[in-house]
Amino acid sequence: MSYKTIACINVGSYEIEMKIFEISSKKGIVMIDHIRQIIELGKDTYASGRVDFKHIDEVCQILFGFAEIMKSYKVTEYVAYATSSIREADNKDIILDRIRVKTGIDVLILSNSEQRFLGYKALATQEEFKSYIQEGTAIVDVGAGSIQISLFDKDTLVTTQNIKLGSLRIRELLYKLSHDRAHFNKLIEELINNDLQTFKKMYLKDRNIKNIIAIGDYIRFFGLKNGSFIKFMTREDFLDRYNSLVEKNPGQIAGKMNITEEQASLLVPCVLVYKRLIEETKTETIWFPDIDLCDGIAAEYAIDNKLIKLEHDFNQDIISAAKNISKRYKANQNHISILEKNVLLIFDAMKKIHGLSETERKLLQIAAILHDCGKYISMSQPGEASYNIIMSTEIIGLSHRQRNIVANIVKYNTEDFFEDNEALYDGEKDDYMTVVKLVAILRVANAMDRSHKQKFKDSKAIIKDDNSLVITTYEDNDITLEKGLFSRKADFFEEVYGIKPILKQKKGV
Repeated sequence: MSYKTIACINVGSYEIEMKIFEISSKKGIVMIDHIRQIIELGKDTYASGRVDFKHIDEVCQILFGFAEIMKSYKVTEYVAYATSSIREADNKDIILDRIRVKTGIDVLILSNSEQRFLGYKALATQEEFKSYIQEGTAIVDVGAGSIQISLFDKDTLVTTQNIKLGSLRIRELLYKLSHDRAHFNKLIEELINNDLQTFKKMYLKDRNIKNIIAIGDYIRFFGLKNGSFIKFMTREDFLDRYNSLVEKNPGQIAGKMNITEEQASLLVPCVLVYKRLIEETKTETIWFPDIDLCDGIAAEYAIDNKLIKLEHDFNQDIISAAKNISKRYKANQNHISILEKNVLLIFDAMKKIHGLSETERKLLQIAAILHDCGKYISMSQPGEASYNIIMSTEIIGLSHRQRNIVANIVKYNTEDFFEDNEALYDGEKDDYMTVVKLVAILRVANAMDRSHKQKFKDSKAIIKDDNSLVITTYEDNDITLEKGLFSRKADFFEEVYGIKPILKQKKGV
């Protein structure tokens, strides 16, 4: 039996951990070692905006030790990620360079949406996941720096929102304000209540949340009892356990749960978040799957290398999230549906010409879904307004770079490219031509439905030997408007690809 040995490293806000896995198609994902070192990088970042040089050296020492352990296991592949404590640090580039030079380990920074998406992939390897998300379920990930709440229903991601109030951030904001335990807990509730009430009004109003899946840096401690781990709790069990916990100080909690006093001080704000969400919903069951970022890294590696196959369609989660954003901004869903279909029709017909991958196909599809959201803000400048909405809105599973590509595709769907656009383009230089190519396709597909009457809903596209892309509709509707306003979009497309797009109609077929 062949298997892969991989090391997964998480440079987190509270600790640095490494899990070593053996992954095979027969046995799946098997953890063979787990090493963690506590170091509160987030304490520096959330307080001052920078990681202290002393802590940078400590990180390098820990990771150098991890590198030696990898050698002992003959690990040839590793993935190392950093999260909010480095992502939000002003000196992040210095930190990553110091790590690379001193340890030989390249650490990549995860965007928040990428980080949470890995958590979902780890969850999807658990047998309970599929059944849970068939009904109203909230995945609540309370980390050191922020809270992520994702709502699933009928096997579909409804929405995901990030609130910058994680356990460590809350503690650092409030610990100087009160030394009285009851008063301190009250301050935590006051701090989190406004954001939770806003979330409830916007996203929970018409939803019946029956389950909460609790993941994150500290909630696993809450499930510890007499040396064993509780995987499921009812609503009543959770609140009873919370009430017995909240009466104790960190030292008493640490003794009861056999954790450090530092960990106990971070557990309290974490559990308070879950307690308030349980009170605001009709939650019946809380599931503690005890997974972390390293498990998500391993799951993604196994999926990408076709070592395991999961039933859940993660790409559909990304598309679903984009569609919910589009609906929030009152976009014309009939127009978006036909535009989404036609951009993919043209993209697939042009495969041998554009040289782009399935990733770019997905980004184009998302751009089509979101292309009109800016009209909710401004009818006269929809491109700029759409760009700002997309860059300000998290799309689960997309990196900041990918979101930037989508935002620029949408922006330049209605705004002109200039000679100096490459210099003005706010993104990776290598992505400039990707944006240009995908804008050309979006413009042509959008022109095909200029009347918003879906006249090209039954279409075919084929490249002819005379360097033309012939797009044929089999509908009987009058396409005079579409053909008459098509030329400008067609000219830009031809300039980009050297292929002339032509609209045709075959009636009565």
